[in-house]
Amino acid sequence: MLSNEWPSLPFGEWKDTCQTLHMWTQIVGKIRLALTPLENHWWNTTLYITPTGLSTSTIYYKDRLLKIDFDFNSHLLLITVSGNQRKEIPLRSISVAEFYEEVMTALNDLKINVDIWTTPVEVEERIPFERDYRHHTYDPVYAHRFWKVLAQSSRVFTDFRSKFIGKVSPVHFFWGAFDLAVTRFSGRSAPVHPGVPNCPPHVMVEAYSHEVSSCGFWPGAEGSGGEDSVIEPFYYSYAYPEPNDFKNFEISPKEAFYNSNLGEFILPYEEVQKSSTPDSFLMDFLQSTYTAAATTANWDRSKLERQ
Repeated sequence: MLSNEWPSLPFGEWKDTCQTLHMWTQIVGKIRLALTPLENHWWNTTLYITPTGLSTSTIYYKDRLLKIDFDFNSHLLLITVSGNQRKEIPLRSISVAEFYEEVMTALNDLKINVDIWTTPVEVEERIPFERDYRHHTYDPVYAHRFWKVLAQSSRVFTDFRSKFIGKVSPVHFFWGAFDLAVTRFSGRSAPVHPGVPNCPPHVMVEAYSHEVSSCGFWPGAEGSGGEDSVIEPFYYSYAYPEPNDFKNFEISPKEAFYNSNLGEFILPYEEVQKSSTPDSFLMDFLQSTYTAAATTANWDRSKLERQ
């Protein structure tokens, strides 16, 4: 049951599980990437929130339909193919290499033939999946909490998305950066993106071909201040290209701020979690930071927003 609970998700307590899940979702996401035609901004590659976890949604493979689901309630990876064919892989503490082998074996048994590039992206430690024995942790309690945060965030993001009638992305999960996001577009082209570390340049060029205001949730990461240093989860909002005065625009709630290193407005997840009205608290952040982007970049808001 989802209820209205926003669970605690301190990164230091589940970082090993988070890092392992990141690689597992990259494996499944790359399968979707390999089997689907390119859509604008790589929307064909993302995962989606479900009542139990994350899903590829339907993939068309020759004359059959395929779907791969992470179930963080029953703690299973479910591979379903039309014709009542199905494979289940228990989610438990095994290495990325073992998980990769089990997934590819299950697909082969189902006569789904797919090759993927096994080097992970958007991470510093790029160990090919078949050689990654370092990441091997799965804590079911925190995996379920992570899904719950994604589900709550997705619900508010979906409400926020509905207020925009211009081009807008689905609410979807990017397995590269391991974040949930929704993106609004002004309709204007953008300058060529300069790229980011550990990601092929053409990926970012396609992703940011047009002017955007984007927001999302990121579960955190290890920091650079030593073994016990962590970056706690947060909501973010940014504009590309970033307009003049964007960073100086007054936003809400007061707990949010502009992070110059990231080039984004940040709202710590903990502030939302402990709020007495988390939905409206988060919505204030989403709306005010979008207003900052649309105002400073002179978007034609009368044609893009639901009145």
